[in-house]
Amino acid sequence: MRLALIGHDLPGRAFCQPDGVLLTNVHVGVQRKKEAVDLFPGDASVARWELEVQVIVVDDGVLDFRGPVVHGVRGERFVYLTWVERHGNLSQMFRRAKLMLSRIDPSIVRDSNRQGMQLTGLIRLTDDRGGPRCARVDPPAIVWSTTTV
Repeated sequence: MRLALIGHDLPGRAFCQPDGVLLTNVHVGVQRKKEAVDLFPGDASVARWELEVQVIVVDDGVLDFRGPVVHGVRGERFVYLTWVERHGNLSQMFRRAKLMLSRIDPSIVRDSNRQGMQLTGLIRLTDDRGGPRCARVDPPAIVWSTTTV
């Protein structure tokens, strides 16, 4: 299944952490295994990731997800959006947002898994305090839908 993640309302390139440390080159990407990839600067107008995720129906009829960007155990699968500060070729992770695939309405996932369709997550990437969104992301900060490719 094609998974499109569309981040909007990004928080900017600078972020002052709660401990007072100022980060000045903030980027966000998808976490593939242990690495943040496909980075967008924190001041981009939009961040868009096109990913492939396998959807499997397990023995009890429950949907499960697999793929290089899928994390977690069965029944609790998710995709991480990872916030990093970049310095040249080096990136230091400082926050992650957890997009829970297992909490999406199964009818939306089934509709998205058809030819010519995709699962789309529209995510507000600035949290309520003005910083990079982190922790588990639930509606209304994310809206899941089926869209055409």
